Amino acid sequence: MPATKNAMTRYALIDRMLASRNRSYSIQDITDVLAEKLPEYGMEPVSKRCVEKDINYLEYDSPFDVEIEEYWVDAADCNDRPYRKRCIRYADPTFSIFKPKLSEDEKTVLSSALETLGSFEGLENFEWLNDLQHRLGLEAHQSIISFSKNILTNSTLIASLFTAIRLKRVITLHYHKFGCSEVRSVEVTPYLLKEYNNRWFLIASACDTGKVLTFALDRIDSFEENHKALYREATEDLAEHFEDMIGVTYNEDAVVEKIIFWVSDVSKEYIKTKPLHNSQRCIRNERANIIRNNYQDLHGGELFQIECMENYELIQALSSYGSELLVLEPVHIREKVFSRLSQMVDRYKNIHNF
Repeated sequence: MPATKNAMTRYALIDRMLASRNRSYSIQDITDVLAEKLPEYGMEPVSKRCVEKDINYLEYDSPFDVEIEEYWVDAADCNDRPYRKRCIRYADPTFSIFKPKLSEDEKTVLSSALETLGSFEGLENFEWLNDLQHRLGLEAHQSIISFSKNILTNSTLIASLFTAIRLKRVITLHYHKFGCSEVRSVEVTPYLLKEYNNRWFLIASACDTGKVLTFALDRIDSFEENHKALYREATEDLAEHFEDMIGVTYNEDAVVEKIIFWVSDVSKEYIKTKPLHNSQRCIRNERANIIRNNYQDLHGGELFQIECMENYELIQALSSYGSELLVLEPVHIREKVFSRLSQMVDRYKNIHNF
């Protein structure tokens, strides 16, 4: 088959699909994508038979040393009837006819990345990590990074949700609230898996209201994909949004605030080495003098500032140091911490009186 300009354009587009690990492509899928993309290059769509010939040429007659594998995925037709779809891809996940194979430096970087992903060791449905390492020709070696792990009772859930997010699938979620056995169902668009305080959470938006919701994975009973529902992209970078808060409680109306607090000499070094938030800074020099003049009962210690949104975890973190940490500004944050600690004192008093 002559390598005309039209043919090379098709090869380039087909190459991207065969190299993709984010989406599964059948021959018909590839034909449909070409029908959409080729007119952008001033070319006419081609038939499924032409696509089959192109793929046959790439695998058997081209100088590119192509190895293609077939595999099967679950799918649903236009009437939502399930079936098994035959898909194809490059056997080597790093292969492309337009780039060289991995260098040794690239293999080293990928090996380190897989070690980090290896923190999911023990979770079913993540066997593809070992398969990918084998395909890349990366030698197994002793881990040099270790993470705390909280393996879920339903250990397949995190991997299944990971796949649903990667493939941009709408799901119907079945869950129960803490202390309640009633199972509730909601249709959501899943966006992000987030770990906090040794627990995992799913961040998703409700399909009916668009409201961002947080679900603890240990409260999720099951879920199934909804192939008819339209996937909607997140209206903001949620990962970036969570950088502006402590924990996972998402308040859409919350704004980033500057929170100033004093820490005693007993705890200040600990706070320095284990910041409450990544924005934490020490307040010194003239600004520190101005603040101390406004709060003259403060002796010693050190002043700190963080910039984040108010939520449950923020108040919890500020309260966790008891009398060793005093919130100074803003007043409404200080009052919530005071109220939380006052309730704790009252309960201790009740126990003591009893």
